[in-house]
Amino acid sequence: MSEREKMTQGLLYYPNDPELVQGRLNARRVMRKITAISEDDEPKRKLLFRELFADTGNEFYIENPFICDYGYNIHWGENAYANFGCIILDAAPVYIGKNVMMAPGVKLMTASHPLDFKARNSGIEFAESIHIGDNVWLGAGVIVNPGVKIGNNSVIGSGSVVVKDIPENVVAVGNPCKVLKNIDNLE
Repeated sequence: MSEREKMTQGLLYYPNDPELVQGRLNARRVMRKITAISEDDEPKRKLLFRELFADTGNEFYIENPFICDYGYNIHWGENAYANFGCIILDAAPVYIGKNVMMAPGVKLMTASHPLDFKARNSGIEFAESIHIGDNVWLGAGVIVNPGVKIGNNSVIGSGSVVVKDIPENVVAVGNPCKVLKNIDNLE
């Protein structure tokens, strides 16, 4: 099994593997091209994002700067939007639903490291998928940790650190992020 296969399946892997190093270098080349494109040429930007990502919706928008590890593990939903400074560490797959809104500085982090310092010092790491449901709004500066699922229609308040799954139809805030209220009950 290749290091890339281990990485995307949540197993321990070595990120210094030549295939993974090339994957990160390729992502940086494509992101540099995207950044250099004029704001007036959105079709060209979308074409490059489609080259970078596993798949995208027909309509989407991502502000510069945008940073990711590989890109090929990102599944970007229809009409999903990311404001300035979005960072996605996509060692594992990241699924972004339809109509997702990400405010400035949102970070989706699939990568993690062993707790045991000897294993961690060996350079080995692992990653866990992130799933963002449809119609989710992530406020400014939200950090989503490895393995988290955020349910459809939920809102995550600015500055929250999401370390556990969040159900559908709720407002959740804080560090660690906790459900504040059900959206169905808002007046």
